[in-house]
Amino acid sequence: MNKRPTGVDAARELREHASVPEVVLWSDLRNRQLGGLKFRRQQPIGPYVADFYCADARLVVELDGVKHLSSGGRDAARDRWMRAQGIETIRIPVSRFSKDRVRVLEYILSVARKRIEMMGTE
Repeated sequence: MNKRPTGVDAARELREHASVPEVVLWSDLRNRQLGGLKFRRQQPIGPYVADFYCADARLVVELDGVKHLSSGGRDAARDRWMRAQGIETIRIPVSRFSKDRVRVLEYILSVARKRIEMMGTE
């Protein structure tokens, strides 16, 4: 019998087979290195596994490689589901991250801080 992996099992497998850009981004996000924010990698959320998740900002960061070019419909459905849960998704093309890592990190931090500020005023 072929058992479908649970969210936790799928997340574990994704962590073990992370791409080089994912490993590099994780090295920038882990241990509260980005603005003191706590990120988790390959975080199960409902039926999905987010590349990176900051619970304080309710923010998912997806690092999109070539495979995402053909999965736009699935990505859009996933983003809608996340939004319905109050979670924002930002998608970073690997090519952009590779070309300008510092700017991408600044962008992630900016979005996270704005979301935390907005949630604090609600």
